[in-house]
Amino acid sequence: MTHTDTGRGFTPGGADVSWATVPTQTVTVGGTPFVYREYGPTGGVPVVFLNHLGANLDNWDPRVVDGIAAFHHVITFDNRGVGASAGRTPTSIEAMADDAIAFIEALGLMKVHLLGFSLGGFLVQVIAERRPELVARIVLAGTGPAGGTGIDRVTRITIADSITALLTGKDPKQNLFFTRTDNGKAAGREFIARLEERSTQRDKAVSLRTFRAQLRAIHTWGTSTPADLSTITRPALVVNGDDDRMVPTSNSHDLARRLPDAVLHIYGDAGHGGIFQAHREFVSDVLLFLTS
Repeated sequence: MTHTDTGRGFTPGGADVSWATVPTQTVTVGGTPFVYREYGPTGGVPVVFLNHLGANLDNWDPRVVDGIAAFHHVITFDNRGVGASAGRTPTSIEAMADDAIAFIEALGLMKVHLLGFSLGGFLVQVIAERRPELVARIVLAGTGPAGGTGIDRVTRITIADSITALLTGKDPKQNLFFTRTDNGKAAGREFIARLEERSTQRDKAVSLRTFRAQLRAIHTWGTSTPADLSTITRPALVVNGDDDRMVPTSNSHDLARRLPDAVLHIYGDAGHGGIFQAHREFVSDVLLFLTS
């Protein structure tokens, strides 16, 4: 295992470190370089973030990451083939989860909290099932179980909303992640602006090949036989907006019912990106959950 700091000196938890300034690092996992960023107070169980469809490091909301990193050590990364991480992106959720496990182990971590948004939440479920000894607590945001309602339509919705966004000069995430109320539209614009706060060491854009591989994996997950979630016994926080068009909110209720130890929070007037639209409430909920 090798580590390369590609920015200035890294001081976890340093007062001058934020999501806008934390350096990007590289760890070699089985011969493949993975990029990641980490900061926040050391000691305790770190929180590993797992990202959504078509997202690189720069797609995490600074308010969410900074809010959690104020109290916990936070690690975000690009999985295989995503952004600046090398290799070819797998076409199955299970293979992606195996790569995430390998990344966590390459950092020498023995126990982690997992926070997965959308596609990342699929991976969290597989990791928690396959490697329970590695997992302390899990946060499942805007996500659903294998075979969940409407997950097989993610490709269709993503393409349709992306075309609409292109024609109207918007970022697709404004249509996909946020409600179409005045509040939702304003929150979407604010979120897109926050994503530009980091001006240096920006991540590499997600390739079309990776995007297609992720869509294929999501479709397979959506058409799969539902898993026995009763085997995931770690405490879980399940969150979503009340109007999720990508992974319908009913899936969050389903997860909360089927997981043995789950707490459910649904944010009003919020969509798939409810954790960004209601970022203050979400950060508060996560911090309380991780310390309860």
